[in-house]
Amino acid sequence: MASVHESLYFNPMMTNGVVHANVFGIKDWVTPYKISVLALLYDMTVSKISLPERRQLNKLILPLQQGPDQSLGHFLNTVDECCPQTAYAVKLRLREMAEGELKDMELFFSTLQTPFTAFESEAYKTSVVGLFMRHMLLAYNKLSFSQVYKLYQSLLQYYYNPFPKPADGPAGLPALAADDSDMDLTSTEDTVGDRTDKEELDSSLDESELQSDSPSSGPLSQKQAEYFLARQAYLLKNDENKALKPAELQKELNNMLKFNPDFAEAHYLNYLNSLRVQDIFLSAHSLLHYFDRLILSGNEGKSNGDDGYGRSLRYAALNLASLHCRFGHYHQADLALQEAIRIAQESNDHVCLQHCLSWLYTLEQMRGSDSTVLTEDSVKMAAHFCLPYLASLGVQSRVQQGATQGKVAHKLMDALKDTDILHWKHSLSELIEISLAQTTSIWRMYGKSTMALQQAQLLLHMSSLEPVNFGVHQNNTEAFAVVLCHLAELHAEQGLYSAVSELLQHLKEQFPPHSQNAKLWMLCELKIQFERHMNEGKYHLAEPLITAICALNKTEGLFRKALVLKALSRTSEAYGVLQWLQGHCEKTAKVELVIRVLLVTAQLHWGSSGFSTALPLLLQALALAQQHHLQALASETVLHLTFTQLMLGVPEQALNILHEAIEAVLAHGSVMDKGRALVLMARCQLAAAGFGSDAPARPGVVQQAVDSLTEAAAYFSRLNCKERLRGVHYLQAKLHRQLGQTSQCNRSAMLFRLLDQELQTPAPPLSMQL
Repeated sequence: MASVHESLYFNPMMTNGVVHANVFGIKDWVTPYKISVLALLYDMTVSKISLPERRQLNKLILPLQQGPDQSLGHFLNTVDECCPQTAYAVKLRLREMAEGELKDMELFFSTLQTPFTAFESEAYKTSVVGLFMRHMLLAYNKLSFSQVYKLYQSLLQYYYNPFPKPADGPAGLPALAADDSDMDLTSTEDTVGDRTDKEELDSSLDESELQSDSPSSGPLSQKQAEYFLARQAYLLKNDENKALKPAELQKELNNMLKFNPDFAEAHYLNYLNSLRVQDIFLSAHSLLHYFDRLILSGNEGKSNGDDGYGRSLRYAALNLASLHCRFGHYHQADLALQEAIRIAQESNDHVCLQHCLSWLYTLEQMRGSDSTVLTEDSVKMAAHFCLPYLASLGVQSRVQQGATQGKVAHKLMDALKDTDILHWKHSLSELIEISLAQTTSIWRMYGKSTMALQQAQLLLHMSSLEPVNFGVHQNNTEAFAVVLCHLAELHAEQGLYSAVSELLQHLKEQFPPHSQNAKLWMLCELKIQFERHMNEGKYHLAEPLITAICALNKTEGLFRKALVLKALSRTSEAYGVLQWLQGHCEKTAKVELVIRVLLVTAQLHWGSSGFSTALPLLLQALALAQQHHLQALASETVLHLTFTQLMLGVPEQALNILHEAIEAVLAHGSVMDKGRALVLMARCQLAAAGFGSDAPARPGVVQQAVDSLTEAAAYFSRLNCKERLRGVHYLQAKLHRQLGQTSQCNRSAMLFRLLDQELQTPAPPLSMQL
């Protein structure tokens, strides 16, 4: 890393021997802020600084040169974070000039080049630092005496007002900007046109409108504006929290566009900023303006020959289609996509056609249609035209379809393994993250919580292959949001709610409510809260959450509405909701939800002692779960079947079925499933041994049941599930009495009594509760 940052002092461009200062975004005039940067570079050269501090300062050099002018206070604070000794030396050097006379500033510029022209100097004349020093010295030597005096007056204002208030802007830095054309290295003296342009620039980019670190805190060059736009775009992609707030960034862009309406990159950043706040009108407006300006500027025609105009048109239509897909406007997206396909076919642009094909099968998936054929065609054509990114995306999409269609896990994992090899070969870190997140989701869908947890940790601990710019790692993508939501739900299933709170807090900080991926953690948080309230029997707190869940996912919200209605004994209403959900989910091929609806419908039949009528529903659910290899749902269905057979009076058969699923439940199931399985195991063992009949049960069987109930009570205690604990303690008291264990019997009876008094509700019949 040292070599990378120290290269700022060495010659960075040896390709053609010609280096122009403007490639580094350096302004063509001397300002007090640039004098501060010169003082920093001077002190870094003449003073001894430790290697870690020098590395940190080297990282600052390029942003300080390319970025907008900063106030003295903000500049010194930035340097102080890296090296307090150097920050103090810079402040001391500026104070000598400010408290002295004009000759002190003149002396600083006369001695400035001494350490850089020395034979052993680290800063060569063709390095970034060397170019900056030469450029500033040449600009300063070009000034007349009156211009030097104005520069000194501006330096005094800059030093004595380190943190200018918004109202101080006109009297601050831009005071010098009116005469910046006289100090312009590339202009001639007394050029009225250039002077007018500089005045218009200062008036449009007034410091009083913005923060100290905003680009309009001083006059901007073209390169500085491009640097600001590139930085904000990078932050929006990789760490949105470090970018400017949407309103502030909008204000900055409006000021830029007011001065230069044809600045295409500003329109594109405006488009990205509008997506943050889900503003469909402004985002579409900015996107169209970006391509309009791109065509008018002639950049496309120069770089792509005569086809540049048509290329912009077809990619504009393609981007517009993706925008409408993002907002769920499928008809408008289809129209824009067909337009892009038509133009691409006319131009024989195979790459654009492949992008269109990728969006075409994505659009079909969003509509709920079968896009298998389109996806396979896209993968084949992308591989034919050597487009690894699109080919990998197609394979990942096909894997997702295969998971919902019941493909076996090893085939899906083999396909993902092949694409991972391609990702690592081409360093496609974004697709590597998507692959890991997808693998996590697949393992969790199959009921393998341990494997899902392993894949999630693998992604979170993976070092990104993306270059780290501006000190930002790529950690706010959708893949990270999906994995963190899976981790939160996995911890909630085990009753670790403190860890869940930390995960959700991190999600809220990393993905603000206005961001695109915020809906993921919002729905995750609501579902966890709902399950927690239901486990604790607080149905009055769970019911208000249904409306919020419906706003994010209607089917999930309706399913939870049915659960609350069932818990409140409003059976007919719950049955109506479940019947509608079952029909809707069968049409949209949501197999997981179909199975859950069948299980809840069977529970409704239990309430009316219709155990025989519940069996066909449970068998149908078990067939679907096994067909789609959904082990978690299959295990839960087996628990329902076991309970049904127990109630039908065949405990031996129920016990045999339970033995097939108990291992998977204890290995991968939630705390609630483990507790229910152990209670069910104890009840089946007791019923098979004849407990409760005239013949006394064997003491060994009763002791096994007691041990199972004790472990189940520990699981229910994690979830604070008092209603189930009450039933466990009641059964424990009866078993301890059977074994003649008086003290344990009294303890269990006391616990039962305390919970019964606290709940103040009658215990549900055993025939209604699994």
